[in-house]
Amino acid sequence: MNYELIKVLAIDDEPLALQQLEAYIRKMPFLQLVSACQSATDALQIMQREVIDAIFIDINMPDLNGMDFVKQLAVPPLVVFTTAYSEYAVEGFRVDAVDYLLKPFGLQDFQRAAMKVKARYELQNTATVSAVTDDDVLFFKTDYKVVRIRVSDICYVEGMSEYLKIHLEGQKPIVVLLSMKKLEERLPASRFMRIHRSYIINLNRIREVNKNRVIMDADTYLPIGDNYREAFNRYLDSKFIGK
Repeated sequence: MNYELIKVLAIDDEPLALQQLEAYIRKMPFLQLVSACQSATDALQIMQREVIDAIFIDINMPDLNGMDFVKQLAVPPLVVFTTAYSEYAVEGFRVDAVDYLLKPFGLQDFQRAAMKVKARYELQNTATVSAVTDDDVLFFKTDYKVVRIRVSDICYVEGMSEYLKIHLEGQKPIVVLLSMKKLEERLPASRFMRIHRSYIINLNRIREVNKNRVIMDADTYLPIGDNYREAFNRYLDSKFIGK
């Protein structure tokens, strides 16, 4: 059976626990282990370079614990907490964790959590947006209805955890359950560019670029992420006249 592999990180400061977590991940045919990290700091560096769909992370770690790490992420991936302390369970679900594994846990427990990750991932990445057609139209499922949107009316897209907020010209934004990656693949690359983990912009709607920000209108200043700056600068260079 073919799976769309879910890219994951394993994060635990205890070498034996991390080794076990790695082994369990490798047993799941739909998970792809990108890296195993012994600190949240190491994990953050990887997440700035790689697209990570889910993390399995210990809570009690030195320097930066797993709970605080997830809270500081602007757009966190799917999260499964692993810990020996049951008192963290309620707090874990408050940050919308997919699951919570209490140590010591076995393969069967891990498999149940992994299946929850798979189900949530598939829900996020369901084809809730049609392909762009010749007449510049997309259809989105939102609020139990299908909404027709002109691609040219999209000003920018904002990532909000598992949801996207699509800001439109002269209309109220719509919120859809969809990943940035999936929508980015569907939008025409000649007109749209991702400039930050949390933002895709309509290049035709740029009013001004000021240092590390893209100004879309009088009230909208969007940051340019480090990982996206080079590609964005290449686009700007291609449009400059009279260098």
